[in-house]
Amino acid sequence: MNQEVIEFIDAVREPWQQQLCTTLREIVISAIPDVQERIQYKKPHFLKNGKYAAVISTSKDAVSFTLFNTVNMTLPEGFEGPPERKTLKLKKGQEADRDLLSPLVSQAASELG
Repeated sequence: MNQEVIEFIDAVREPWQQQLCTTLREIVISAIPDVQERIQYKKPHFLKNGKYAAVISTSKDAVSFTLFNTVNMTLPEGFEGPPERKTLKLKKGQEADRDLLSPLVSQAASELG
């Protein structure tokens, strides 16, 4: 566990955003064995074999969760972005669905060797 990532999440002002960040982080950690965490561009990034797998970011009214290496993936409604990376924006009152996201994270990371 990376202390900088923990501190990032602890510093998120809105409790609902903090909870979403914690849940998303837990999903990534459980879905990618030996995941590496770091803060880059002021956001938590998750890497496998030195390559981007996922990133969490916050904005005024949402928590964004971006998956990389999604060109060959079929993603459910709600994910947006270019073919190589897709972002899901979660707003207040929404939850991170572990059963939905965990296999998607695993599948995206499997492309990283």
